[in-house]
Amino acid sequence: MSGRPDRAAPSLSLVVCTRDRAERLPEMLGSLSQLASPEPWELVLVDNASVDGTARQLTGFAASAPIPTVLVHERRSGLANARNAGVAASRAPIVAFIDDDCYPSSTLVDEWLAVFADPAVGYGSGRILLHDPGDAPVTIRDDAEPWYFRPGSYVRPGVIQGANMALRREVLEALGGFDPILGPGAPFNCEDVDIAARASALGWGGGYFPGPTVRHHHGRRPGPELDALLASYDHGRGAYWASLLLRSGSRRHGLRNLMVSVVRKPSSVLRRELAGMVEYISYRRRSRSPAPDGERRRARR
Repeated sequence: MSGRPDRAAPSLSLVVCTRDRAERLPEMLGSLSQLASPEPWELVLVDNASVDGTARQLTGFAASAPIPTVLVHERRSGLANARNAGVAASRAPIVAFIDDDCYPSSTLVDEWLAVFADPAVGYGSGRILLHDPGDAPVTIRDDAEPWYFRPGSYVRPGVIQGANMALRREVLEALGGFDPILGPGAPFNCEDVDIAARASALGWGGGYFPGPTVRHHHGRRPGPELDALLASYDHGRGAYWASLLLRSGSRRHGLRNLMVSVVRKPSSVLRRELAGMVEYISYRRRSRSPAPDGERRRARR
């Protein structure tokens, strides 16, 4: 781990995890340099077992970055592992995350701090715009109105997206971080909505907030690669519902949404969702690992 020392305790830590993106990193790193805030904040860059020139680029950026920067090397593959390593290296009470193919607005830090000025908010996802109009309009959310989830309520997939999200440190610590078997590089895609649902079950409110904004430069065009991605989201959504079923506090949410899916979804989507559910439950049984749950409940706000 390396970085530049900072005397002021940061109000927010921005964690960016990357893997084998050396060719596309310069533009993203340049956008990070444009972030500005009167409040102290820090940047945490996590190299997730890259084998190209990613580590070299991150090291060069950290050495001359205009903001306090911490560099972390996480050898265990998977976005959840990388994000957990970034959280462990961070210091602020608010921890924000953006993907390595996102360009944040210059006010991202201040916008997130404004969201968390409300003590009832424990987690949130921000606006995600499409950077290249030629890309497929997926993994974005550009609603102008906020969407709030009350504590203990069902967190709908797609509202909370990991490309631009933030949580309170106390929430992350109470939940034990992101579930390592979920997310890119792991068996199931749904680490973002999963941790939000666990925060909700723990007694925290949260939701979608349009202020914190990034532009997503995912580069996906219609074709087999995009079809495979969308299929993986169906699979991950089934795993998410299975995780709800395995937790006593959220079982009714899992049952309700399974019934809705059976009635309303196309058969091809339903098959993938059911496969994700079965595989997730089977994985938990084989590994004798229970679905993470929030046992240290807080007072409902």
